[in-house]
Amino acid sequence: MALERKSPTAGKRESADGSLDPLLKFLLYSVLTLAIGKMLWEWITEDVSRWITVDLWGVITGHPWWTAIIVAGGLLVFLVLGLLVAFVSDASSAVYAGPQDTLIAPDAFAGPDMLTFRMKELSSMSATGFEQACSDLLARDGFLSPRRVGGAGDLGVDVTARDSGNRLLILQCKQYQSPVGSGHVQKFNGTARPHHGADLPIMIALNGFTRPATDFAQHHKLILVGRPELKQWAHGQHLYDVLGIRNTTQ
Repeated sequence: MALERKSPTAGKRESADGSLDPLLKFLLYSVLTLAIGKMLWEWITEDVSRWITVDLWGVITGHPWWTAIIVAGGLLVFLVLGLLVAFVSDASSAVYAGPQDTLIAPDAFAGPDMLTFRMKELSSMSATGFEQACSDLLARDGFLSPRRVGGAGDLGVDVTARDSGNRLLILQCKQYQSPVGSGHVQKFNGTARPHHGADLPIMIALNGFTRPATDFAQHHKLILVGRPELKQWAHGQHLYDVLGIRNTTQ
């Protein structure tokens, strides 16, 4: 029986499973890519260019009034689409709004020169800006020496102030996109009174608190300002009126 001789170069063109050598694959793909690219380039530079410069221009010059109507209609469509996109974007920026946000008319408590914030403004602020806004609202309500102190190593205090009865308010301000959980409230409880000596430990959350957080706060007599209360305060109502605390600052 004659033995079949194998070409010494066969292993260079095929792998053990019969597939093409990687280098040969690369060369074939390169040639194919260049051929397709050449075809596309010729189509773009010849057919498309001719269609734009000859055919389309011929339609425009031959039917100027129809062209003007089509262009005006297209612009109108784009304008309507732009307004729809702007409306959707504006609605998405208020994604955290809940049913309670419609209970109070904007600035229902505010005078003509009173500092107020919309919830949309508070949502778009930086964390530092949100803390400063809370400090500014305390100043508006007549609290004494409101000061933003939040930062690294603040040990749970973002804003401090005193009322006319010399009670110390310690505020922690959370601008989270989701409700604040029990863990954050527990940490605040561990520093507000023991470390800072707060008479009124107040935690403010742009988007409210979870049920375990509110249960913990009630048990430890912490004051929570959720989204409905924050909106009333930001729209002009005195903080103590919102919280049901006897107002000693007016």
